[in-house]
Parts: sequence; structure tokens; C-alpha cells
Amino acid sequence: MSEFVPMTIKGLMLDPVSNSPIVVLKDDDDKVFLPIWVGIFEANAIALELEGIATPRPMTHDLLRDVIREIDAKVTRIVINELKESTFYAIIHMQAGERSLTIDARPSDAIALALRTQAPIFVDQTVLDQAQTISAEDTSDERLKKWLEEASPEDLGKYKM
Repeated sequence: MSEFVPMTIKGLMLDPVSNSPIVVLKDDDDKVFLPIWVGIFEANAIALELEGIATPRPMTHDLLRDVIREIDAKVTRIVINELKESTFYAIIHMQAGERSLTIDARPSDAIALALRTQAPIFVDQTVLDQAQTISAEDTSDERLKKWLEEASPEDLGKYKM
């Protein structure tokens, strides 16, 4: 049985080489940081929610949240559950009445939805073991930025559209 590590969002940043957005997750003890490359639209959806910015019309992740609410379902958690060929995978866990559902998702979409539904974010320990992470000794933001600038997307597990 896999162990799931609770994570939260440390922040968003741009990869200076590819100019691609990176979402950085951190564990509850600030000992492990996991960078995941995401698409620009997904990064924008995450940033809007992190900054508490309301849009005049519902964005895709807002629409999905609203549909989930309207059918009396609930997102119980999201899990980044796999890293395969430098691509992260995620699952959205939902409860709809007596039914437990698991929905395949891109990590960025799962994170954006988790933020909107206040669902916890987890990463499977096997993913953390496979991915290049940043340890507690490197917790300063400057060190994190330097490490990400020097690391290649292939080393870290680049998110692919």
C-alpha cells in the first residue's frame, strides 16, 4: 500500500530557461519541495485562486467545482500518484452519495480544483522517491530558485500537455 504525503503549494515561478510555469509543492514540515512544470493556462488558474481573484465569469475549474457542488458530490482529495517518462499523473478522489469516484487528471488541473474545493493535496511517496525534490537543507527561497534554475526539466519530471 502506498503512503501519501500531504503537500501544499509553496508558490508559482517561471523556469528561466523555457519560460514555463512551475508549481512548487511542499510537505507540511517544509522538508521536501516538489517542482512540477505546468501549462500557462493551468498556472493562471492556480494563481487566480491563490491570490483570491474573482473572474467576471466562471473559468473551467470554477465551472467544474460548481458542477460538483450541484450534483451533491465532494472532492475529498487529490493525489499525484505517478511519475512516468518525466510526466506526472494525478487522481481526483470524489464522493457522490455512497459512490467513491477516482478521476484521472493532469496534476495542474487537480491542484487548481483542489484549491477551489479546499480538498487536500497528496503526493504518493513513490513519486517523491522517483522525482528530484529539494530537501530541508535547501529551504531558503534563494536556494530553491537557484536549484530550479540549474535543474533540467527531464531531471525533475516535466509536466507535459
